[in-house]
Amino acid sequence: MTREEIMVAYRAYIACLNGRDWQDLHQFVGKDVIYNGTRIGLEGYAGMLAADVRAIPDLQFTIAALVCDPPVIAVRLAFDCSPVGDLFGLAVNGKQVRFDEHVFYEFHDGRIQKVWSLIDKAAIAAQI
Repeated sequence: MTREEIMVAYRAYIACLNGRDWQDLHQFVGKDVIYNGTRIGLEGYAGMLAADVRAIPDLQFTIAALVCDPPVIAVRLAFDCSPVGDLFGLAVNGKQVRFDEHVFYEFHDGRIQKVWSLIDKAAIAAQI
């Protein structure tokens, strides 16, 4: 894929996530996707995203920075949300929090095949 094709596909993937279009996730994510070094597959990946939305009902993925060097795209996602209960082991309990996620995605065959994610949990802890 070219740089432009990856960027277009990634933005469509984010729209899929924000639209909660889980049935269309296969268009963007490979069936054997690897997340942080573990093969969780498309079903596991979809389950992880659905669990995130249950924990954070107002979750919206906002692209704050994006750099692409095919086949990899690096993104800083910004979140401003109100998780219910605990989030990453922190008792947020509905409080509005702002945090970032830094993610590298590797595309092959038109889909995300590998994901490396790091969430700024210290930023959340500092706000509660």
